[in-house]
Amino acid sequence: MNKKTPVFFKKLRNIGLGLAAVSATIMAGPVALPAVIIKIAGYLAVAGGVATAVSQTAVKRDN
Repeated sequence: MNKKTPVFFKKLRNIGLGLAAVSATIMAGPVALPAVIIKIAGYLAVAGGVATAVSQTAVKRDN
């Protein structure tokens, strides 16, 4: 896991981090939002976390 991460997975990691940040902002906002929006933000947080974790473990092969 100490090898370089491919470009695609670097982009995927950044997208995952963005999703997690947006969902955290929505859930922590001072404005009362409908429950459906909060639920979607929770799903986005999970998806962002998974995408970030998976893309962080991808490495280039030495072929």
